[in-house]
Amino acid sequence: MATIAANGTTLYYELRGSGPPVVLISGAPGDAGFWPELADLLADEFTVLSYDRRAHSRSPRPENWVTTSIDEHADDTAALLEALDLAPAVAWGHSGGGLVLTSLALRRPDVLRGAVFHEPAFFTVTPAGRAVVEGLQGTVADAMARGGPPLAMELFLRWADGDEVYESLDPAFRDRMLGDGEVLFGMEMELSLSYLPTPDQLGGLAVPSVVLAGADNRDPDAVLHGLYGAAQWTAVGLGAPLVETPGAHVPQITHPRELAALIRPILTRLAASAPVDA
Repeated sequence: MATIAANGTTLYYELRGSGPPVVLISGAPGDAGFWPELADLLADEFTVLSYDRRAHSRSPRPENWVTTSIDEHADDTAALLEALDLAPAVAWGHSGGGLVLTSLALRRPDVLRGAVFHEPAFFTVTPAGRAVVEGLQGTVADAMARGGPPLAMELFLRWADGDEVYESLDPAFRDRMLGDGEVLFGMEMELSLSYLPTPDQLGGLAVPSVVLAGADNRDPDAVLHGLYGAAQWTAVGLGAPLVETPGAHVPQITHPRELAALIRPILTRLAASAPVDA
């Protein structure tokens, strides 16, 4: 198991392939287990880095660590890239990882060549997203009362990824994520819902960017239609293209081959971009 010291913590990471570097940032929970099949498919052309975010799964919780921020997670990503001598890289932030990527692109553009915002979890920018958050908060509160963080995490994953996806997950991966509930619901959820860049910040972001959104989530009746709206909002703010991916929120699990074929030329183009000064 590979770990490395970065930004005052220890991060578990996985490294595949060779070529231009691409770092994959998981959302909630921050486990690298969302990416192996897609990473393997891309490793013939890219150096693909994935990792467990601070205090998630195989990245241990730092001693006396009781609070965090999106900026702290972004600093972890920058430090990890620098520790592995992979900066500047293309960064792909999925869901809550899209928030981490936003902070990284705004504050440390020097470690990036490009950014892929994959249904970034800016739920509050649309009425549909705000309504979904209210329902989710009620579900999580009820689950915490009935079964604590593991049950809350299970229901969260079933909501975000779907029952069929949840049941298909590798049991070890699923068990790791069920153990991440204390950090997600106790420290990260509220700060994630409150993190939102201003239009001026998005408009001034100099890192070449692409936004991804699940084709199934375009349907107004989809559970995560609010994330499709968040992706549209992000693309408009960045002046970046919006590219539809197959399936819903986790095509890296449900449609890895189709996603790899779709994203490969995008990564190639972004990897050829010049880094931006901080």
